[in-house]
Amino acid sequence: MDSAEVRLAVTLDPVWAAELRRQWSALMEAAVWSEVKSSRMGAATRMRKRLLDVGEKLRSLAANRDWIPHPREQVKNALGSAFSLKDALTQFGRAAQDMDGGAELIPFAAAVTALHATLLAPLAELENRWAALLDSQYLDEDADD
Repeated sequence: MDSAEVRLAVTLDPVWAAELRRQWSALMEAAVWSEVKSSRMGAATRMRKRLLDVGEKLRSLAANRDWIPHPREQVKNALGSAFSLKDALTQFGRAAQDMDGGAELIPFAAAVTALHATLLAPLAELENRWAALLDSQYLDEDADD
């Protein structure tokens, strides 16, 4: 695997990463400080924890992978981060559905939808790119045999 190609592949578009960070931060602020409530006891706390987990997974996805010595492992790490982020986003989405009241529920729900829209399509493209890189390495190894 070409290390320059891998470095380029696992480095996120900085504009996209900044937009994800901005949206997540605004959503986190709304989750903590706005008037979004749930009729289910403990649901708001669970939703906030799930959203915090999304932020941690976003950070992992955007992290620099230069510390990982082998290019193949860098790609595997990026792909694993993407899968973890999608799982966290799904769990957060389920928790956010429990929010059913409060003066700011509609803008909150719109922000949740916007984060999904901003994240999912480009993330799927990245996953496909990373998987193709891994597949190409296996194909190269098979050709060498």
